[in-house]
Amino acid sequence: MRQRHIRNREDILRDCGGYIVEDPKSMKGHWLDLFPGCEGLYLEIGSGKGQFISGMAERYPRRAFLACEGQFNVYPRILQKIGAKGLENLRLISEYITDPCDLFEDGELDGIYLNFSDPWKKRTANRRLTYRGKLEGYKRICKSGAFLQFKTDNEELFDYSLEELAAADLVPAAVERDLHSSPLADNNIVTEYEEKFASQGIKIKYFLVNFT
Repeated sequence: MRQRHIRNREDILRDCGGYIVEDPKSMKGHWLDLFPGCEGLYLEIGSGKGQFISGMAERYPRRAFLACEGQFNVYPRILQKIGAKGLENLRLISEYITDPCDLFEDGELDGIYLNFSDPWKKRTANRRLTYRGKLEGYKRICKSGAFLQFKTDNEELFDYSLEELAAADLVPAAVERDLHSSPLADNNIVTEYEEKFASQGIKIKYFLVNFT
């Protein structure tokens, strides 16, 4: 989806640009050094305007969070939220992640969030964030006891993703095809897309995988 130009982008970068991780690859194996006093490292790939990840950082101030968003006219909104809320436990990777194994050591992450990821076309399914090859990478960089959480409005992508989990020998601990009507709804932090789709009556699909 094309995003509108942010007219005050330069002002945001001037005021909040310090929350951007300038050289993410150099942090491999040392991410928690950015977050003194925090325990656990959690990554959202494709953070949009940051409503979800900033909400998580606000809810869990002792955990360290990384937002990843490469869209030039989107990620400044994440910076705005970090600055406005004074979230010292949240930093931004302002680029697309092709292979997260380039940025994280084996067993470095405690959790990964994939929220309303690009479904791509079937002919380019290997670009989907739940493609089995990418799932294998997540298994590498997540420690034992870590998790992968996925939400989408897209029925086809959800079914595909469940099939890819099976192909990667991953068994979901929870599967919900109507998250907002499930027992998990009370603890759910919504994204911007989630609000939009739910308001249109579209059911939100969800799964959780625990890595062993």
